[in-house]
Amino acid sequence: MCGIVGFVGARADMDEILQAMMDRIVHRGPDGEGRFVDGQVALGHRRLSIIDLEGGKQPMFNEDGSLVVVFNGEVYNFQELREQLLAAGHTFATRSDTEVLLHGYEEWGKEMLDRLRGMFTFALWDSRAKTLLVARDHFGIKPMYYYQNPETGTLMFGSEIKSFLGHPEFQKELNRDQLELYLSYQYSPGENTFFKGVKKLLPAHWLEWKDGSVTVQRYWEPSFTPDHSLTLEQWEEEISAAMKESVSAHKIADVEVGSFLSSGVDSSYMAALANVDKTFTVGFADKQYDETDFAREFSQHIGVKNFAYRITPEEYWANLGNIQYHMDEPLADAASVALYFVNREASKQVKVCLSGEGADEFFGGYNIYKEPFTVSWYDRLPLWLRRAVGSVAECLPPVHGINFLVRRSRPLEERYIGNTNLMDERRKKHLLKEYHGTVRPTDLSRKLFDKTKGQDAVTRMEFCDLNLWMVGDILLKADKMSMANSLELRVPFLDKKVFELARRIPTECKVNAAQTKIAMRGAAEKTIPARTADKKKLGFPVPVRAWLRDEKYAGIVREAFNAPAAAEFFNVKELNRMLDQHLSGKRDNWRQIWCVFIFLVWYDEYFVKR
Repeated sequence: MCGIVGFVGARADMDEILQAMMDRIVHRGPDGEGRFVDGQVALGHRRLSIIDLEGGKQPMFNEDGSLVVVFNGEVYNFQELREQLLAAGHTFATRSDTEVLLHGYEEWGKEMLDRLRGMFTFALWDSRAKTLLVARDHFGIKPMYYYQNPETGTLMFGSEIKSFLGHPEFQKELNRDQLELYLSYQYSPGENTFFKGVKKLLPAHWLEWKDGSVTVQRYWEPSFTPDHSLTLEQWEEEISAAMKESVSAHKIADVEVGSFLSSGVDSSYMAALANVDKTFTVGFADKQYDETDFAREFSQHIGVKNFAYRITPEEYWANLGNIQYHMDEPLADAASVALYFVNREASKQVKVCLSGEGADEFFGGYNIYKEPFTVSWYDRLPLWLRRAVGSVAECLPPVHGINFLVRRSRPLEERYIGNTNLMDERRKKHLLKEYHGTVRPTDLSRKLFDKTKGQDAVTRMEFCDLNLWMVGDILLKADKMSMANSLELRVPFLDKKVFELARRIPTECKVNAAQTKIAMRGAAEKTIPARTADKKKLGFPVPVRAWLRDEKYAGIVREAFNAPAAAEFFNVKELNRMLDQHLSGKRDNWRQIWCVFIFLVWYDEYFVKR
């Protein structure tokens, strides 16, 4: 697990620039560094040593030095691929998974990507063909960004956007268009970022640079094809076998592996299967938001030592700036801050931790997936009637039931953009100083719904979440918060083999009006107690709503809302009104308040302080 940076564009000071870029992401790899500079290309690597501690140093070369690679992640089937390549006549100098990329590219070219099982981004320079290949894993577990200077043509790439700040040709400029999307999604969705010209290399895509030209292409796409030939019990057996194998593969390391643990089924099932020695949990003093007692009891049940930490409100708020700096882009998911602390605590004990990301998207875990099965008669009313009722409801105060009428007044593809749909266009018009509405939230999600026409509502939502929410929120915070603490996070649910199974499970074995993750919970019950396997999904509860009704913390937000930066983007009077309503208890505005506040915290880190 590491961080990589690089650029293509000849300069006299390439060594110095590369080092400056690498220094920006030293947290991703404190165990070592490596550089390659040749002609017009520069590749940099920061290393967190996990596999082949002595022989896995990077950049790594093939036998004749014509290929060089820097790699971030893990290839879990590298031993199997290594055997295939040895049989084909390739010679290996190390036992690391990095070397498989070099020989795999020699043997299979870009088709190698389809053979890889793991989480990865890498950059491979072919000195003979004078081409650079950059690739990202199938689900987007590891991040990759790129930027091409519009004047010089210099291409930069890296695991984190902040590395570009070390290059003198990077033109740091805010992409204001992204703010409107962010206020709806609570994260920065899609290919574009908050930095003008900086793009994300999307999951399952490769980028190739040749002769100054950049080509980006998708090499794989997930799809759901239900198989109705198996019973629920048979699906449970299939899941059980697949997860045991995946967890075993994800435990391969030359260092100790631990596991995160909350009160939910995903992490509990993971910890039980992994048979690690240590689990890690965070919570809060307020019992309503605390899972540490449950985690301790469950750890005792499976015979594992649990390390629990309770986050104080003071340290939660004090670390917001540092956390948003590490995120690269603003993320208003309050749980991401708690994730920073559990990674911090785990990093004191181990170098690798297992986590439960991906289970909800694969197996139907979000509570919103129950929606097609609840009050289903309402969806059978004429669309014109539902639209009319929804239009009236939009003008009413947001009391219980109003949100239902507004949501169900539109077809799924018009209303669903993911697990969070925070602000509608009307709200954003009131809030923003400049509202353009040129890119609507559904412009991104509609493309995904177009690919799932004819499939059931749950499958369509899963596909949308797999491509937007999971990548933009879930995996972003998992990578950035673990790497901020120099910890490798592995996600056994998000595995190619597990997905090949999950994509075939029919919706009726995933979710109904009463329960989510039906088959997966049944599989988990073979390993953990039923009360844990059947526990309702809580997410990662954080007491921000309560804190924002305390003058002490509301005062911190008010200060930000009345600072010059806020006035640059927002209607300050409306911000204060929103905060006053929440503070007095008249409205529950905490998510909207938090979304704006976190953007301002992030903006301060990147455009005011630096």
